[in-house]
Amino acid sequence: MGSVSQPQRRAVLTGGLVATAAMITGCSTKTDGAAAPMASPAAASPSSSPAAPPETPSAVLKRLLEGNERWVKGSLQRPNQGIDRREAVDEEQDPYGVIVSCIDSRVPPEMVFDTGIGDLFAIRTGGQVVAPVVTGSIEYGPVTSGTPLIVVLGHQRCGAVKASYKALKEHKPLPGDLQSIAEAVRPAYEAISKGKHDDPVDAMVRVHARQTAAGLRRDPALAPLVKKGGLAVVSAYYSLDTGRVEVLDGAPAA
Repeated sequence: MGSVSQPQRRAVLTGGLVATAAMITGCSTKTDGAAAPMASPAAASPSSSPAAPPETPSAVLKRLLEGNERWVKGSLQRPNQGIDRREAVDEEQDPYGVIVSCIDSRVPPEMVFDTGIGDLFAIRTGGQVVAPVVTGSIEYGPVTSGTPLIVVLGHQRCGAVKASYKALKEHKPLPGDLQSIAEAVRPAYEAISKGKHDDPVDAMVRVHARQTAAGLRRDPALAPLVKKGGLAVVSAYYSLDTGRVEVLDGAPAA
């Protein structure tokens, strides 16, 4: 698997930055160029995948959408879910994608994209809203180890967005810190309020995903990586009815 010593995938970073980020998060990524131990073919479990990790934004998106297609069809491979994989990443990790999605129990990223242990940084908040501490979590993979793709994944019938829509429309704040979610999605509410929609909540989910992705592309730590082409930030929408992920915007060129 790749490491920060491979410039084609991993940004060259100072040791201090990597060490500081690792200390803050309590996680470790590969920084010494050593490859993860691989199980022998005879020892590989049926749920392990021999495929090398994708190295570019477009290759990562392709891998994720292929996995999602298997999820839709019910032909899951369940890669990297065996004991050998668990042991291979017990000291270091090198995920190839960041998924920013909702806490909704019906949208588990590793299952939706048919991935396994050590493949994704999965960040989940109500309505996939982003605040400073969440942004820091999103930055971690791309900044410290060059993870090449971020996907902001909204989904059909999102309860957090539905409650926020109702609260904002009726001017009745949600209880406790739930109101912070409503405030975070207010720009999406204001955007969809300018037109007519058959399903305003669904329209709000899509706009919110696009706006969040656009904001991450402007993030001071991520923008330089996006500009160089080593990172792409994609907005997407997940259908609960079909299981399919639809790319909304930001797809990298092949």
